[in-house]
Amino acid sequence: MGFSVIYASYLFVEMFMSKTVEVTYISLGSWIDVLYFNVSWDILLDNLSISMLFIVISISFLVHLYSYYYMYNDINSSKFMSFLTLFTFFMCILVVSSNFIMMFLGWEGVGLCSFLLISFWSTRVQANKAAIKAMLINRIGDFCLLIAIVYIIIVFKSVDFNVVFSLAHIYSLKPF
Repeated sequence: MGFSVIYASYLFVEMFMSKTVEVTYISLGSWIDVLYFNVSWDILLDNLSISMLFIVISISFLVHLYSYYYMYNDINSSKFMSFLTLFTFFMCILVVSSNFIMMFLGWEGVGLCSFLLISFWSTRVQANKAAIKAMLINRIGDFCLLIAIVYIIIVFKSVDFNVVFSLAHIYSLKPF
């Protein structure tokens, strides 16, 4: 996590030192390619995603540091730290995704890891109740987000942020 904080800080400082808005795509490959519908694994680094990446990784580093010392004598500390690191990974996917499908997978991963972290001490009844409640509420959000993504696919024929945002003004509601 320390190296991640250093690299995110570097990106954040470079972003503010630059006088222009630069957008960087890192393509990791194609994922879904059916007729005219294409979803790829792309990382989008712009000012917003770099700012959010810096915030997520910085706070996550502090949580990891605190958790390391808090869980030091626990026999399952490595399991807890794995869940916490996986949570950070999915949060990073959420903020650097370039399309709605990848963002949804990051959202799902964050929800799963939240459940795992909340219910970590499975012998505590209140922790299990809270984890189930969080998972149920998360399912409602997942369903609504999935409906929105399907609607975006129907209207824009794409899930890529750039395509959707560049065409959004055409479909915007006109004031009365």
